[in-house]
Amino acid sequence: MARLKLAAVAWEIGKPAGVAGWAARLRATVEAARADMVLCPEYAPLEAFAAATPGLEGELVRATDGAAAAIRAAASVARGAGVWLLAGSLPMRTGGAVRNRAILATPSGDVFLADKHVMTRFEDEEWRIEGGNPPGVVDTPWGRVGIAICFDAEFPNLVRAQVEAGAFLILVPSCTDTEAGFERVRIAARARAMENQCYTALAPTVGAAPWSAALDMNRGQALICGPVDRGFPADGILAASRMDSPGIASALLDPAALDTVRKQGQVRNHHNWPRSAPAPLLAPLVIPAA
Repeated sequence: MARLKLAAVAWEIGKPAGVAGWAARLRATVEAARADMVLCPEYAPLEAFAAATPGLEGELVRATDGAAAAIRAAASVARGAGVWLLAGSLPMRTGGAVRNRAILATPSGDVFLADKHVMTRFEDEEWRIEGGNPPGVVDTPWGRVGIAICFDAEFPNLVRAQVEAGAFLILVPSCTDTEAGFERVRIAARARAMENQCYTALAPTVGAAPWSAALDMNRGQALICGPVDRGFPADGILAASRMDSPGIASALLDPAALDTVRKQGQVRNHHNWPRSAPAPLLAPLVIPAA
C-alpha cells in the first residue's frame, strides 16, 4: 500500500479580498506544502467573509450565502494542484438549518462535505448552528479517511465509528480561541490515535484577527500523531509546528505500519476496544454551478 505525504496547516487568519483572495492564499499554501493531502482548519474560509460585514450575524449570513463559491474555489485549487484538500469548514444552510461543514476536495474534482456533529456553546448559543450528521468516511488511494471537526474529536465513540468503518487516518480541523480550548483538542487527537492505533492530524487557526467577530483570537499548533507503541515515537507525535505560529507539520504515513502495530505492539488497543457500529461512507457532492 502506498504511503501518504500529509501536511497539516496552522493557518494564520488573514484579511483577503473575498473568496478569490482566500483561494489565492489556499493555493499558495498547498503549493508550499508539497504533499499528497493537505489539511486546513475549521472555519479557515470564514476569513473571506469576515472583514466585509463586521459582527457575528453579518459574518454568518455572508458565509452561508458564499458557501457555494467557497466550495467551487476549493475544488478548483485541489484539481489544479492534484491534491486531496480539506480546505476548512464553513457554516452552510441545509434545509431550514445551518450546519458547520468541512469541505474535502479531490484531484478529480469531487467534493465531500462532512458535518460537525457536536456543537460548542458558542456555535449553539450565539451562532445557532445545529449539530449535523454523525461522522462518515471517504475512500482515498491510501485507504479510508475520517473527519472529526474540532469538538467532535473529544468524543471517542464518534472517532471509533470511523475506525470501525476502516479509517486509518482521522482529520481534525480546529478553531479555538484559548489555550485551554486548543489543549482539549490536542489531547483528544493524541488520545484517539493511541486508543485506535491509527493516525490523526490536527490543523488549527492561529493569530489575532480583530476585524472578525468570530475569529478574533486563535490559538493552536499543527500536529500529526500515530500510535504510542513500537515503531512510532514514544509520545506518538510524528510532526508538529510551533505553538501559535503559522506553519506546516508534515509526515509520511504508512497505513501498513498500523496493521503491524495492531498485531505486534506492546498493547492491542484497537483489538481490545469494544465493538461499535461503523460510520457510513460519504457520497460526493454535486457541485453547484456558479
